Amino acid sequence: LAPTITVIAILIGLGHSLLAMSGEESLAQVNREIEYPKHRNLMRTGFIIFIYSLVFTSMVSFFAVMIIPDSERPKYFDNLISGLSMSLVGPEPLKLFFQGFVVLVGTLILSGAVNTSIIGSNGVLNRVAEDGVLPAWFRHPHRKYGTTYRIIILIVALQILTILISRGDVILLGEAYAFGVAWSFAMKALAVIVLRFKQPDVERWEVPLNIRVRGVDIPIGLTMITVLLFLLAGINVLTKTKATIAGTIFTVAFFIAFTLSERYHKANKEGREETTAAGGGPHKGEESETEVFRLEVRENLSPKSLGVRPGNILVAIHDPNNLTHLEKVLDENNPAEADVVVLSINPDSPELESANPPTAEDVINACETQIFSKAVYVAEKAGKPAHLIAVPGTDVHELILLAASRLRSSRAVMSLSEKVGVEEQARQIALAWEDLPRPRPELRIEIMPDGDEAPWKLDLGRHLVLPSSADQDLAHRLVRKLSQHDTRLILREGDVYAIALRHLEEDLRSGDAAVMDSIQREVSLRENNPEDS
Repeated sequence: LAPTITVIAILIGLGHSLLAMSGEESLAQVNREIEYPKHRNLMRTGFIIFIYSLVFTSMVSFFAVMIIPDSERPKYFDNLISGLSMSLVGPEPLKLFFQGFVVLVGTLILSGAVNTSIIGSNGVLNRVAEDGVLPAWFRHPHRKYGTTYRIIILIVALQILTILISRGDVILLGEAYAFGVAWSFAMKALAVIVLRFKQPDVERWEVPLNIRVRGVDIPIGLTMITVLLFLLAGINVLTKTKATIAGTIFTVAFFIAFTLSERYHKANKEGREETTAAGGGPHKGEESETEVFRLEVRENLSPKSLGVRPGNILVAIHDPNNLTHLEKVLDENNPAEADVVVLSINPDSPELESANPPTAEDVINACETQIFSKAVYVAEKAGKPAHLIAVPGTDVHELILLAASRLRSSRAVMSLSEKVGVEEQARQIALAWEDLPRPRPELRIEIMPDGDEAPWKLDLGRHLVLPSSADQDLAHRLVRKLSQHDTRLILREGDVYAIALRHLEEDLRSGDAAVMDSIQREVSLRENNPEDS
């Protein structure tokens, strides 16, 4: 009995480890789709996977030993849950119903697993294509859905081919999957160790249990995890011969295919870059990894057309290497309360009113694509969504304010200009706001410098200066005095203010020096007695 219990315990431990690793691997595949707060949601989901794997795997095995008769148990080694349903006490039709229910639930679970594998494979092959290993043709987005449908078709075709080659052997496919998961985690853990020494200041590579020797951190905890994962992968290799052979052939075949594809496209890319450099274009090495966007033209910009809520935050960007203000906004913003809209003004595209209006490709050119690619990277790193729009034009401040007005944004955030100071930049923004058609929007402008400095804030349309109590008393006395001169007049204090403003305007036009003396005296009094203002 003791050897049997020991073997069962070992099998349960291995099964639990592989099941938990499989769940964690699925999390890595759908990492880009996890909503904010990403880190907390990842921790919660990982804990649920751990508890589920520990309880479900062990309890099913123990219930199978307790409930399924010894003579019947070998029939259900491939599906212990089905054996449990058929070994329950009750009428035969009810047992068959429970077995059908188990099959249905298993189908739904496996359908989700297939969908997750497609999503994960799509993300990996997208990154491979970004690195130049695969041709950019694979990343062309679908016209309607914006997905990289060519990669998805390739993945599904390879999945069907794998099923045909294995003849639907579920045991072999499961062992091959365990081979891939185990070695994938082992290699990732080894990569984290390498990054731990190459980038010692980055917190996300740190794992508890470290000791410091002569100024160098020794990651004992991370090393133990890596060694354990390699031991698990090694045990899998020794016990699953067919899966090991199939997995090795698969890995070698894809490695050779990717290597040949990378060399072929790298040679073609170098030839194109040399031709471009000879013609005065960008030189070799200036290109960076870029996303592929599906472009849509919106003639009437509004919260509904862009799919955002009123009160959103508009972030203006123009330099892919200066997105500090976007990072700050994404870090501070809660997506449940406000949406973030990323706006880029392209001054190089044709004007909308020109003889040849710009197309979507003219507005989103190579420069804009690079800017938005970096913005997408920043948003994904923060784990928060961002809506991208690009507008052609040269009057940057006016276009930003118009976009904020039409989107009914609560505030607009931009980086500090490198050409002018913050005061001159704020003055230009205020002048652009004055030129907007009425009614002008109430908007807060935030100019964010680099570093930890506080943003410079400018409230547009919100400075409603009310008269002081003394001025209100004076206006009230004037209304009473004028009403006594002519009882037919129905005056209000607002009429007095309007008449005074028009007289002030007439005096300024006439060049009366006494008016300026009065203004200077009033400003001096206000500065000396701010509490009376």
